[in-house]
Amino acid sequence: MCRNKWFLCMAFAYSLQISAQRFSKADILSDLNYLRTSLEETHFNLFAYTTKEAFERNFQDIRKEVTADSLDLLAVTNLFQRMVSKANNAHTRIPFPVQPYLSYANTGGTVFPLEVAIESGKAYVRKNWSTNSNIAIGSELKSINGMPIKKVFEKIYPQISAERLYFKQAQLESFTLPRHYWQVFGEHSEFEVELEQNGNLLTYTLQAINAIEAYEMKRGDILQHDRDFKYLNEAVAYLRPGALSGEEDLYQKFIDSTFTDVNDKKVENLIIDLRNNPGGDDAFSDYLVSYIADKPFKWTSKFQLKTSAILKKNVQQTKDTTQAFWRSVVAHKNGEIYHYDFDFYDPQPLPKRYQGKVYVLVNRQSYSQSTVTAAQIQDYGFGKIVGEETAEFPNLFASIFNYKLPKTGIAVDVSKGKIKRINGVDDGQGVIPDIHINDHLLDEEDEILKELLKKLSEE
Repeated sequence: MCRNKWFLCMAFAYSLQISAQRFSKADILSDLNYLRTSLEETHFNLFAYTTKEAFERNFQDIRKEVTADSLDLLAVTNLFQRMVSKANNAHTRIPFPVQPYLSYANTGGTVFPLEVAIESGKAYVRKNWSTNSNIAIGSELKSINGMPIKKVFEKIYPQISAERLYFKQAQLESFTLPRHYWQVFGEHSEFEVELEQNGNLLTYTLQAINAIEAYEMKRGDILQHDRDFKYLNEAVAYLRPGALSGEEDLYQKFIDSTFTDVNDKKVENLIIDLRNNPGGDDAFSDYLVSYIADKPFKWTSKFQLKTSAILKKNVQQTKDTTQAFWRSVVAHKNGEIYHYDFDFYDPQPLPKRYQGKVYVLVNRQSYSQSTVTAAQIQDYGFGKIVGEETAEFPNLFASIFNYKLPKTGIAVDVSKGKIKRINGVDDGQGVIPDIHINDHLLDEEDEILKELLKKLSEE
């Protein structure tokens, strides 16, 4: 189950005990104040994508909403998400309220039955989990319960941390409209939807579906954590490295065996698929890149960190401070921003390297380290990038750590570092492919791979 249902596997690892807990007004306001000050203390540059004035106004507006004597975990999480997301940084966030959602779902809770892909601001049905078979995949969803879909999304966006709208939309796609609709609008037994299908406007009333049996257990995640290697034809090998994290020894063995096989067969073209990739750690991506590199390389041209008392406490409790990287965090003064220099990574010995043509697939669901890796390969000229612009920036505030708020125990992710891509260009864009091909609906119809194979066959 965990291969294709990562969300469920992650979610069931959480305790549901505190999902019904209520927090007093005093504790909520106390944590709001702590959240504001701790974010400024720990974040590399909290006001890189917003102004201090706008952030403060948002904080004061949210603070005024806390009028009830107590609130449950879902309501508090929603408030805190809206505060953190004002920083407009995807790696600084309060995660989706998994505990309340699972508590709701496990007691027979229901959700909206359509998943969507968001393309050029329009929402297209990518999965239909309702009992209405008349709704075709690719139909445009225009409204839900009389609210235009643009307005629906605008209500959801403040719960999602991201640098830009394109990135918020990508995250809404991957974490799904059914979950986010429940989070913001609550439970509904039925939904009146308006769709445009084959040029016709149609209205249907859809029944809500059981969140577990009719939704979570049936669907597969957009993000793909698992690995794959195969031959698409005699001239093309396909490698999906999966999440750039996990057990490093097993990962390296997989990469080793893949390139041994590819080199033995002398395959002309290698496709590395970084689409729908959650990212991970540079140790994993660099090991992959070492097989296609023709010179020593780095994964970033400049890496900076900001240390703080909260970060130091986290490091001392969870990290090995004999390692140079973590030792540097402890050694610098609180609030200090400093440069950390990663050594060059050597390519594999010449007999082990792949020396054919390399194509790297990306899309709007290529996140974090997978975006950085695509930019790295592009900037060094180790391969051609194929697909659509990534929603994530290759110059990013990241290197996250997390801490818990003292009263509510809600976890906060925060960016302690800043990463600059190899070519040093920061133009406010994602990774722009060398060969542009749109990924329509993020479904089983693989336009990017199909079009690339067509181009290779014509060469």
